Amino acid sequence: MANIVLAAEEAAPHGAHEPGATQTSVEHHGGGEFPPFQTENFVPQLVWLALTFGLLYILMSRIALPRIGSILHDRESRIESDLFASRELQAKAQEAAAAHDETLRVTKAQAQDIGRAAQQQSASETASRRASEEAAFAEKVAAAEAQILAAKSEALSNVEAIATEAAGAILEKLTGARVAAETLQGEFRNIKAS
Repeated sequence: MANIVLAAEEAAPHGAHEPGATQTSVEHHGGGEFPPFQTENFVPQLVWLALTFGLLYILMSRIALPRIGSILHDRESRIESDLFASRELQAKAQEAAAAHDETLRVTKAQAQDIGRAAQQQSASETASRRASEEAAFAEKVAAAEAQILAAKSEALSNVEAIATEAAGAILEKLTGARVAAETLQGEFRNIKAS
């Protein structure tokens, strides 16, 4: 910074100012007022001002503003066409979504129908198998019951014979008299019937 101050002091005219002193006056070369503020220059300045703004107005109105207007018009028409296209695409998307939902609904209904049919078929197959198994079981039970009844009746017939012999032997021991086997069998049948 000291170099700049020294360079400024060397460039100043000799005796123009002293080091450390401030300068309060400005020298005018040629004297007078600042040219734009001189009254004799007002008319040419106003003419140039009018010419400049007139030329600027013509350039703006003939070249720049029409270009800006066309750009704005193009932008507005592009925005409108994009909005129209987006509305069309949105409508198509909504139609596609509705068709998709309808397809899903139909497919779901078909799947439910298939499931119900499979369930009914399975139930009918199970019922027919169960009925055939129950019929086979009933036949086996009936055959077993018949065998049991035959064995029971055979056992009962043997029991009657054994009981009549035992009763005859007991009566003979107790009374000393012998009772006929047919009489004892008749009594057993009477007891069984009642």
